[in-house]
Amino acid sequence: MDEATLFNKLEEKTRTHLDQFAPVWLVNRVVLPIDESVIFNVVFQHPKYGWVNRRYKYDGFNNVLYHKGQVVVDETTALEVQESEPFITVTVSDIPDSYGG
Repeated sequence: MDEATLFNKLEEKTRTHLDQFAPVWLVNRVVLPIDESVIFNVVFQHPKYGWVNRRYKYDGFNNVLYHKGQVVVDETTALEVQESEPFITVTVSDIPDSYGG
């Protein structure tokens, strides 16, 4: 699978999960072509924990998204991240009944 196809599948899979936290910024991405997977980090403002940096692994072969942990981000880093274009945007960023996970 080529990198563009893999990233399109990743975007489709992550959007269903991360829309509730939008806007979301993609801050790091490492493509593992042999495994047909991508390891990536996103930064967003979580309703319960504040600004967080989450790591995920997307397995393109099996179309599975794995949550690999998160760390809290300080305000300075959050402001720096917001200077770039978000990976996922929505008109309303406060989605009622988001599960908070």
